[in-house]
Amino acid sequence: MNGELASLLDELHRRGRAHDAALADRVERWRNLEPDSARLLALLVRALAPERLLELGTSNGYSTIWLADAVRAAGGSMTSVEIDAARAEHARDNLRAAGLEDAVDLKVDDAGEVLAASDDGEWDFVLLDAERAAYVSYWADLVRVLRPRGLLAVDNVISHADELIEFRELVAHDARVIEALAPTGAGLLLVVREDGGSG
Repeated sequence: MNGELASLLDELHRRGRAHDAALADRVERWRNLEPDSARLLALLVRALAPERLLELGTSNGYSTIWLADAVRAAGGSMTSVEIDAARAEHARDNLRAAGLEDAVDLKVDDAGEVLAASDDGEWDFVLLDAERAAYVSYWADLVRVLRPRGLLAVDNVISHADELIEFRELVAHDARVIEALAPTGAGLLLVVREDGGSG
């Protein structure tokens, strides 16, 4: 990552924290990844070189920029999904400022519908950072669409642990996957689909 892009990300992080601090309604907040979590995910993308990466929850594009820079360097492609059209347009502006607009297929859509429409094993790497209440309903499709040895990363598993109890139990008791908690930022749950698992 060059210095200009790093400076832009620092500025977006500062703006995001100020924006969220001023709003009582969590839905109106941008709720960006913490920088440490974004850096870890970008490192994993560069190491794993996924051919197809899916981000569920674009928001203003902060995490999208981190991932897009990494996936472009690794030679893969990226799709990011945001349900709010205005927020997606904001993300598009930020991607353009980062010189990464062409590196991301940015869709205005529902995360659950995108998962349901995805082919078995279509995605090598998935970042889930959307509405936590829906994660349990996403699980069957998340495993199905993740290729064997593909990686799923789920944010906020420490900061909002009480909201993810049922989801964590589903993951922990599913023999098709293995998982580890990375206690960075708001907490990243890293889940790998085992070889030979069926959807």
